[in-house]
This record gives sequence, structure tokens and C-alpha cells, in this order.
Amino acid sequence: MIELSWALVADRVDKWTGEDVTQGAAVLEARVGAVVDASGMREEAVRHWRTDFLSPVVGSLRTEGAAALARGESWSKAAGPFLVCASPVA
Repeated sequence: MIELSWALVADRVDKWTGEDVTQGAAVLEARVGAVVDASGMREEAVRHWRTDFLSPVVGSLRTEGAAALARGESWSKAAGPFLVCASPVA
């Protein structure tokens, strides 16, 4: 089991607990993507946010995060106003 926690500065904090990184990354991308899509930002700004902040963090979770969690370690990554932490849950 893993627990993901994330924060969007000046907007919200959320978390998810589940079985694996693949599922967690999908949930993270969907939930944060929905917040960004509903933010009222122009389409260009939404694309920028997804490309420069969301995608790199989700990609890092799938690679470096998965490796750290497999070793029983925690992992975190920030990009701009977006921070994600993952920890193994006993």
C-alpha cells in the first residue's frame, strides 16, 4: 500500500491511498487535471500547467517514485506550485 499526498499552492491539499504507483499516478493525474481544467484559466495556461508542472511530477512518480517506494522509502517532487509526496503504508 502507498499513500500519495499533494498540494496545489493556494488551492487545496488532497491524498489517496491504494495498492500501487501505476494506479496512484493515474488518480493523481486525473484529480489534479480536473482541478486545473475547472480553474478558469485560459486553454493555453491549462496546457502550460499540465506540460510544465503536472506531467513531469507524474512521470517522476512512475519512475523515481516507484523505485523509492519499492525500496520502502518515501519520495517527493515539486514543480512550481505543485508538490507530491508518496510513502509506503504498513
